[in-house]
Amino acid sequence: MSKTTAQPLKIILDSNALFTPLELKIDIFEELRRLLNRNIEYIVIYPVKAELEILANKRSHKLRRQANFALSLTEKCKIVSVTVPDKFTTDDAIVEVAKKWNSPVFTNDGQLRRRLRDISLPVIYVRQKSRLEIDGLIT
Repeated sequence: MSKTTAQPLKIILDSNALFTPLELKIDIFEELRRLLNRNIEYIVIYPVKAELEILANKRSHKLRRQANFALSLTEKCKIVSVTVPDKFTTDDAIVEVAKKWNSPVFTNDGQLRRRLRDISLPVIYVRQKSRLEIDGLIT
């Protein structure tokens, strides 16, 4: 077994990626394994988890239910604490960590996707509400 296959590929998940299974009935973990055909380490940075925890306490029953479901999915992920300036948004933190690790990001957020592509980082996203696609090369 070569070193590249022995080391799992880190995929950073944005909060909206964790809403995908509930909204579109896509098993994101299985689809990512199928799409990438390699061992994957699913990463949720702490600002994403904190964002989901805030959403889980909102008034809207639907939003609370979705956020709690997304939080349950984080149990399949490695939660990573990151140190970023207070003025950073969650997206800023994702971009910084992805850049530092040279890791792909799974997000459906158009603005975040553009930011990542502008710095040549691969982005995984849902296409046609039915399948995952990669924009960029994963090495």
